Formats: sequence, structure tokens, C-alpha cells
Amino acid sequence: MKTLVIAEKPSVAQDIVRAITPFAGKFEKHDEYFESEEWLVTSAVGHLVEIQAPEEFDVKRGKWSFANLPVIPPFFDLKPMDKTKTRLNAIVKLSKRKDVGALVNACDAGREGELIFRLIQQYAKSKHPVKRLWLQSMTPAAIRDGFESLRSEQQMQGLADAARSRSEADWLVGINGTRAMTAFNSRDGGFFLTTVGRVQTPTLSVVVEREEKIRKFISRNYWEVQAVFEAEAGQYPGKWFDPTWTKAAAHAAAASRINSAAPQDGLAAPESDPELKNDRVWTAAQAQTIADAVRGKHASVSEESKPTTQAPGQLFDLTSLQREANGKFGFSAKTTLSIAQSLYERHKALTYPRTDSRALPEDYLPVVKKTFEMLAGSDMRHLAPHALVALNNGYLRQNKRIFDNAKVSDHFAIIPTLQAPSGLSDVEQKLYDLVVRRFMAVFFPSAEHLVTTRISVAAGHSFKTEGKVLVKPGWLAIYGKEVQDESSDEKDSKTLVPVKPGEQVAVDSVDAKGLKTRPPARYNEATLLAAMVGAGKTIDDDELRHAMQEKGLGTPATRAATIEGLIAEKYMLRDGRDLIPTAKAFQLMTLLRGLDVQELSKAELTGEWEFKLSQMEHGKLSRETFMAEIAAMTERMVAKAKGYDKDSIPGDYATLATPCPNCAGVVKENYRRYTCVGHKGDDGCGFSFGKTPAGRTFETVEVEQFLRDKKIGPLEGFRSKAGWPFTAEMVIKFDEETKNYKLEFDFGDDKNAESGEIVELGEQQSLGKCPICGSAVFEHGKNYICEKSVPTNAQPTPSCTFKTGQVILQQPIEREQMVKLLETGKTDLLDKFVSMRTRRAFKAMLSWDAVAVKVNFEFAPSKFPPRKPASAKTGPATIKTPFGKVVAVKTAGATKPAAKKVAAKKVAVKKVAAVKTAKPKVARVATPGAGLTPSSALAAVIGQEPVARTQVIKKLWDYIKAENLQDATNKRAINADEKLLAVFGKPQVTMFELAGIVGKHLTKQE
Repeated sequence: MKTLVIAEKPSVAQDIVRAITPFAGKFEKHDEYFESEEWLVTSAVGHLVEIQAPEEFDVKRGKWSFANLPVIPPFFDLKPMDKTKTRLNAIVKLSKRKDVGALVNACDAGREGELIFRLIQQYAKSKHPVKRLWLQSMTPAAIRDGFESLRSEQQMQGLADAARSRSEADWLVGINGTRAMTAFNSRDGGFFLTTVGRVQTPTLSVVVEREEKIRKFISRNYWEVQAVFEAEAGQYPGKWFDPTWTKAAAHAAAASRINSAAPQDGLAAPESDPELKNDRVWTAAQAQTIADAVRGKHASVSEESKPTTQAPGQLFDLTSLQREANGKFGFSAKTTLSIAQSLYERHKALTYPRTDSRALPEDYLPVVKKTFEMLAGSDMRHLAPHALVALNNGYLRQNKRIFDNAKVSDHFAIIPTLQAPSGLSDVEQKLYDLVVRRFMAVFFPSAEHLVTTRISVAAGHSFKTEGKVLVKPGWLAIYGKEVQDESSDEKDSKTLVPVKPGEQVAVDSVDAKGLKTRPPARYNEATLLAAMVGAGKTIDDDELRHAMQEKGLGTPATRAATIEGLIAEKYMLRDGRDLIPTAKAFQLMTLLRGLDVQELSKAELTGEWEFKLSQMEHGKLSRETFMAEIAAMTERMVAKAKGYDKDSIPGDYATLATPCPNCAGVVKENYRRYTCVGHKGDDGCGFSFGKTPAGRTFETVEVEQFLRDKKIGPLEGFRSKAGWPFTAEMVIKFDEETKNYKLEFDFGDDKNAESGEIVELGEQQSLGKCPICGSAVFEHGKNYICEKSVPTNAQPTPSCTFKTGQVILQQPIEREQMVKLLETGKTDLLDKFVSMRTRRAFKAMLSWDAVAVKVNFEFAPSKFPPRKPASAKTGPATIKTPFGKVVAVKTAGATKPAAKKVAAKKVAVKKVAAVKTAKPKVARVATPGAGLTPSSALAAVIGQEPVARTQVIKKLWDYIKAENLQDATNKRAINADEKLLAVFGKPQVTMFELAGIVGKHLTKQE
């Protein structure tokens, strides 16, 4: 019987085959697997199966109400993932072969790898005994050692239970939390999708809390006293500081100032004030006093120099690579992962990128040496010399900072492979270089600097100057001047002018510079990834903090998707490199705080789970106990949302600056609405509107604009009751029935044209000429229209039909694009169209379709060249056999008979039969003059030359447009002139009749 080995990735399957060939025998390569006398080796491509609730528990979105919650199924079904069904079916088929008697789980050594295998095994309903291959290194020797010491299924049961429990717990919390919060927010009607999750929501909370600090930050004035000193050798700058300063004394002084200061000074309470520093002065008078005291004076100088070393950074894991690429190149986390995946899968140039380890296995030094040899001998001239230096100087040595099995998890750090890449794109080359430079740098010596601190004392006041000189570049040589410039402060990039012992230097100039404290910086992707990694450090409980050590929120493979998911759900938006939480994000955090389900927004939940899952892995906690606790937590969470009976959720709400449009009273925000509360001492007038119409939450600045202008848009992100996304403008209109203003959607329906009411186009500037009649095109309502397509004073009866929307499939069509379409016939490539059928975004140009007489889509040409026709192929014909080999085959005319069909169950095949192929068909090429002969009546319109039927229609349309024969009121109708009357046989036809009429006037050539 054969043993089926299932790895997690195709590259690992290939490594396993290469490693075990010496004792397993030669392997035959097939499309989805490798086969020898006793072994079958195949692989997944990550997760192939996902869990889902059984059909009887599957609550559709339209039924997302508290009546159907919580959803806690007694078991979970499995669902194949659409993109990898073929691979899953291939593995299932292999597991059911009659000659397979055992399985080896060779998925990655960790919780997620265990889950991938166990779900495949469950889906295949396999009852075969299972052994576990546990690898920390992918060298051939390590793989062979792993096969010598396979672990039993019983040994891995704890890890398997923890893997399943984590997956099912995430499902229960995510699905029930999302549906409960959505049901709560949709109580007043509509469908307000409110997604939550164990990783997503705490990550969002981090961003929201930072934004709250920024909004509440009160900037304070402070001063720095900066001087320029004149020595014999030249000038150097210095900044005043207090050499006796201590944090405790500074806080005491701040408290004293606050007690005696005016409120407008904006001084904060002294408790742990991070703005208090030894070089800051908090009053202008004190700063000016210092400046006046030293101006024109001489200073004594003392200085101290000491050597310092700077070690290189550690090898990259995925998160640190994403942070570095975001900081250096502005790549998003998603982009970096995509590029790294391409370098791994397509170019085979990097090792597996989805890793959380920054170390290498302890037996990997020989592979490292071979990699350096590859780099030294490569054509990469910017990298090869440094690799050669490392080899020649013996830099490649065993080092616990680099080689440490205890710090290698499922995968080791990201490093270059032994394969030198070629044909990399610009972004691929940038990321590859980033990884290679770091890989080489960790083996180089530390950089050595000489740091000089100079103190200049004038009139009893001390000024500090610092300089830094690079003595030995060490690993910095790999980066040239780039790293020294980018990683050093301005003070570090200057060499201080020398001062002689005992020399008195003059104060050349001095200035008391007024500055302001700044709020904390917003998160960008690099800093947010760092916050996700370090989330466990904020937990107070020692056990939970230890459980999250080296883990943080999410995994390296999922953090990019978490950030992109928050942006897709409109919880955050990108502003340059900054990530800014939206009003929807603040509303969710307010809701979770108000309902007291803050465990969803804190890292403690992940810490608690990791602690308990670790206990489960070691047999100290049962899966049943853990899942019962998760179910109870889920029920509690739903019950809190379901049982909340107050009118509003308490929170920090805004008071708008723009007055009520109805009574000019004050408009205030609450959890669900913006409401007029009237003037002081008065009740409100009743004007109010929801914060989240059609599932889209207003930003405060949008509401201010909306109330001021009584219209806004077009805005994206609305959803219909059926869940369809749409874009629209909104208006505030006076309602005669209620004698108050109300909010409405404005889709730009042009009711004037239908009612015959005269339209005033005003003095606006024309966008260009109408492509139908040549008249002027203007903006009107939510459309661009021809001036003759609506009733006007100049022409009460419309004579043209040109009209196109300012928003098409959610894509706003800017005025500049419409001008371009009218001038050139098409717009630029626009990228925000959303298909109504598939709901997917797509890119297209808008172009004028003269035949259809309307604006149509035009798609950019494919970047992939069209396939050559079969007749264009050269060389001998080939065919791929069932075993992956490509062999030459004889074409028609071969005399040898085909071999009999090989039975599917047969394992080894010695010969491959010749395959008889049909003679390729050659496409017919039309020759000039070939085609149909027009009748004399038709020839009078299009000419006498023989022509293809499609060309006849085109020529007819050219004639119709040239003679302006389309009917003015119905563009689908064509009025016949004297020539066309002979062809049509009647004075008017529709465009749909043309093909039938033309057919009667065409005959085949003899």
C-alpha cells in the first residue's frame, strides 16, 4: 500500500520529493502530485476548505434580526473555497485510491497548518491512519530526519483541537457580533451593515483611540533658545538646556505655573506630561531673558567624545517587511504581500513570505553560504561585491541572533533563495533588494560611530551641540550613503568644527524661537502594523500578556487583509499614507462602549483565547469547555444588544456650527440622528434626520456642508434595501405637509422634459458640442444634456435626445471628462464603475457610439497578447501525457496505429502511444473584391464594389449620418431621402429593420 503525503504548498511538496528520493525511489511527476513505488506526494495551496453553519442554521441577510440570534450550531459543515476546488478534488481523489493505506500530514508545523490538513481530511471522509511530519527547516537532511521521527495522530490531538476551536470561535463571535450589531443599527429601518471581529475590531479601536487623542489635543506654546557660536575654525549651532532638569521638578514647576496662570495659557495638568523636556521654556518672557543674557557674550566650551556601535536590523518577517516597504516606498501592506508572493511563487527568488519568524534554523548555515555564493557570482552589481566581501572575510558564522530554533515558528525568516532572479518588474526589484540587503547586513560587523557632545556655557546658561562621525561603516556599507542620510537626524549628519582647548567662543547670534506642541501622529500602515504586533504589551494581566507575546493581533498573513477589510467596510480611509477612522468607526466604538461589549474592541480577548488555546494544546483544557465558554460569551453579547431599551447610546457627540435650516436653532448629534434642539430655553422645531441613510454614515463635516448648502454629493457607499451599492446626491427640501425640512435622495430625474415645463439653463458655460446635433451641451440636474433636448424659451419643443448622467454605475463623471468626451470622442480610463450584475468594480472609458447613438463603455486593450491560431504554430506537434511528460506526436498521415487506452488504475507506464491529431483548420482570409454584390438601388448609396454584409451596414450608417436622416424625435427611426426610398420601399424605417431590408439587395458573386 502507498502512503499519501499532503503538504501545505506546492514548493514544499517538491522539497519533500527531492529530499526523500534517495530512500523512496524515483518519483514520476503528474499534474497535481508526485508518485513513486510506495509514496504519493501532493499539496494544498493554503486553505482549501472553510467552515460554515449547516443549512438549517444559515440565516440570510434579509433575516438578520434578533429573533434569529444567536446562531450557535451544534456542528459545522465544510465548504470548498471557490478558487481552489480543482486542487481539493485532486487530493480527495488521491485519498480514495485503493492503493492508498495511510496519510502523512506535512502541512506547516503550527496551528494553522494542522487546521488545513484536518479540514481536508474531514472533507474527504478519510479513515486512513495519519502520521505528522513536523519540520522546522526545509533542508534535505532536516526533511529526512522528520520522516524518521513522524509523530502520531494522538500526539497532535491537542494542537488539532486548538486549531478547530480557534476557527469556530472566530466564526461564532464574528457572525453573531456582526448580525447583532447590524440588527441593532437597523432597528429604525433599512439595512446598516455593521461588521465586527476578534481581530478587525480591536485594530479599529487602536486607530479610533488615536484619533480621539488628536481631536482632544490642546496645543500649547513653548520656546527654544537657539544660538550660533563663532570659533576660530568656524561656526556651530547650540540649543539651550537646563542641566539641573529632572522630571519630578519639572512637574512640580508646571503645577505651580498652572495654579497661577490664566486659563487661556492652555497648560495641562502635570501628571506624566510627555511635553515637559529639558530644552523647552514655557513662557516667552523667560526665553527672551535667556536670549538677552547671552547675546554678545563669550562662552567656555567642554566636550566629550565616545565611540558607539550600531547593529544591523534583524531578518525580515512579513510584518517588518511590510512596515519597511511602506516607510521606504509607500507600498500598502497588501501590495507588499502581493509582491513578496510573486517573488516566492513566480520567480522562486524569496522564501515563503507569510512568516512571523525573524530567525533561521540552526542547521541553515550551509544554505546561507551557498546563497552568498550565488549573490557574489550574480549579475547584480549593486549586491555582488558585498556578498564577496562577506565570503572573503569570514563574516558567515553561527550566531544566536540569526540562527535560533526557538524563534522559528511554522516558517523561518524571509531570505533570498539560491535562484538568482531575472525579469523582475521595478517594484519586484525594489522589494527583492530590500530583503537581500537586510539578509547580507545581519552577517556584517556593526557600524562604529564617534559621538561628540559639546556644552557651551555663556552667562551661566548652557547650550548643547551634538555631532556624529562614522568611523567604520560595517553593515552600512551595503546601503551606501542612503541609510546614513535617512536614519540619522540632522544633528548627526554634521561634523562639528573643532574648538581648541581653553578657547572662548563668541555668541554670534541668539534667538528665542516660539513653537507649538503637536498632537500624536495618525497611524499609517507601517505604524499600525507595529501596533498590531505589539497589542499584547498593553494588557495588564500577566498570563494574558505572556500568551500574546510574539503574536499580537492577527497573523502576518492576515494583517494586510484586516487593514484592507476595514477600508472596504468604510471604517477607515486613506489620506496619503495616513489612515483616518470614519464616522462609522466612531459610531461602532460608541455602540460597543454603550452596550458594554468592549471585549470585542480590546486585545484582551485575543490574549485570553491564546492563553486557553495554549492550555488546550498541552492537554490542560478540553475543547468542549472552551467552546462552551465561547457560546456563553456569544449569547451574552447578543443579549446585551437585544435587551438595550434606552432611546440613545451615551457618547461624545458633536454640536454643529451650522444652524437648523427651519428655525436657525442649534443642531446636535446623538447616536442615531442629527436633531434640532432649538435656542437656549426653547424646544427644538422637530427638524431631524438619520446619521446613516441607506447604510452610509455621514461625516460631521459633510453634515455641516449639507445643512449649509441644502444639498451634497454625489456620495458613494449607499446600499439599497436589497444590499445593492449605489451613488447619489442628497437634498434637504421643505415639506409643505409637515411644514418642515426633510432629507431626500436626488437621482437626477429630469421631470421638466416630461412635463413640458420650460428649463432655464442660465449663463453657464457650454461643455462642448452635442455629438448628435452640434448644439451646446450643459449641466442640468444630475445630467449633461444638449440644450435642444429639453424645453427652453428658445425652443419649447425638444428636437434632440442627447443626455448622459453625471454618475454612471457609481462612477462620478467630472465636468473635465465630459469636455474630453465631447472633444475627442472618449474620456480617460475611469476606475470606479461597479457592475450591477456582479457588484465588482471595473475600469473603462466612456466613448460616443455613433451607431447606437449613445455614450457607451470602451475597455482598455488587454496587456496579454492574443493567442496565435493553430495554423501559426511551428515545429513538431506535442502533447502532455497523463504523467506530465511532453512528447512529440505524429500528425495526420502517421502510419503507426494508436496504442490501447491505459487503465486509470495502472500506476507505471513504460511507453507513451503516438496520438493521432486532426489536420489543423486554416482560417479563411477574405481577398479584395470577395463579398456580395449590391443591387443598383443600394449601389447608388454605397457604391458598386462587392462588399461584406457587415460593411454594408456601416456604409449605410455613414450615409445616414452624413445626410442627417435620423428622425429628430425618435433616433431609432430613419427618414428616407430619394436614394434610400428606392432601398427601403417606404418613407421611414427603424434601425432594427435595416439588416432584413439590406439582405434583399445583396447577391452572391458568380
